[in-house]
Amino acid sequence: MFESVRIVLVEPSHPGNIGGVARAMKNMGFSNLVLVKPKRFPDEEAVWRAASAVDVLERAVVVDRVEAAIADCHFVVGTSARERRIPWPILDSRRAAEQIAVQSQGGSVALLFGREDRGLTNEELKLCDLHVNVPTDDAYRSLNLAMAVQILCYELRMTALYDRLPERSDEEWDAPFATKEAMQRFYQHLEQTLIDIEFLDPAAPRQLMTRLQRLYNRMRIDEMELNILRGMLTETQKVVFERSALRAQLLTQKGQADE
Repeated sequence: MFESVRIVLVEPSHPGNIGGVARAMKNMGFSNLVLVKPKRFPDEEAVWRAASAVDVLERAVVVDRVEAAIADCHFVVGTSARERRIPWPILDSRRAAEQIAVQSQGGSVALLFGREDRGLTNEELKLCDLHVNVPTDDAYRSLNLAMAVQILCYELRMTALYDRLPERSDEEWDAPFATKEAMQRFYQHLEQTLIDIEFLDPAAPRQLMTRLQRLYNRMRIDEMELNILRGMLTETQKVVFERSALRAQLLTQKGQADE
């Protein structure tokens, strides 16, 4: 998919934005950039903003019309921030990425990004098979050109790599996860400690232990973490017992003094 998708910038006015787009593309593994009537290109500022993505700029194709940029494409997607009077197939960036990924398997796909100040014209949008909109907050809907490209390229990358992305990182965890038997011993230890510090009344326990067990069950605790928790409980009990012994000793001494 990465070679089948091209990013088309229509009349970009600022070379820094072109460099930012090149960098955003390379971050996500895309390299096909087409520029339609750029105001300033090539330009040193574009190179500076591209950082390590200068190779994307060097491969960029410059044309004078949108039609030339998409002539050999089988599917064209236009970015649109505005609602149009005539309804048109439009999807958010995530769902659009799914369609783009499918279409890229059968031919070239172009993603059109409009001018920084006014986007794509209605005539240019009519050339597109699909319109895509990034669902920004209504209070501030403006997106920097490089940001918009980054979002679309990211969604496409996630779609392409979905089956290869790890669902969780348990395999790389640094300690084995605690067994259910070990967790049950922990809950017993926790309950006794809460009784010792008089936080839990065994005559009226309510749902305290049930809620605490639910709390710990929401996360997976490994053996090292469990040992830390058990150690904290043990030290808490030691302090309680020492204070109780000291209190008993003081009461005994007081009783002997009263005699």
